[in-house]
Amino acid sequence: MVVILLRDVKGLGRAGEVVKVNDGYARNFLFPKAMATPATDGNIKNVEQQKKILVEKRDKELASAEALAGKIGALSVKIMTKSGENGRLFGSITSKDIADALKAQHKIDIDKRKIVLESPIKNVGESSVEIKLYHEVTAVLKVVVEA
Repeated sequence: MVVILLRDVKGLGRAGEVVKVNDGYARNFLFPKAMATPATDGNIKNVEQQKKILVEKRDKELASAEALAGKIGALSVKIMTKSGENGRLFGSITSKDIADALKAQHKIDIDKRKIVLESPIKNVGESSVEIKLYHEVTAVLKVVVEA
């Protein structure tokens, strides 16, 4: 029996794929759990249409992420904090602090989990911070820490 997978099935395929399975497996496992549907002409057209919509949506998200990356690359964020001797900070600057400063100064809302810091910033000065906006799209933000 030929079926269209509605969800990813381990060992069988990914959602949207047309696969051939045993009749009993389809009737007793895949259909009752809504993991697959019979591969009729109408169902195949629906899946192709949904794939096309999904590709268009991903293209829009990619374009907006690239535009945002260009905008962020030209910006810098200034963070004021207390420091001790030799420019060493009391505490540190974390990804949450950078996200809050970016929102306050430039009105760009970025999730703190998208900001990549190997370790928190602990010194006064200028640092470059990477922000992952989409799968292949990253932006570099200049962070200036002042006492």
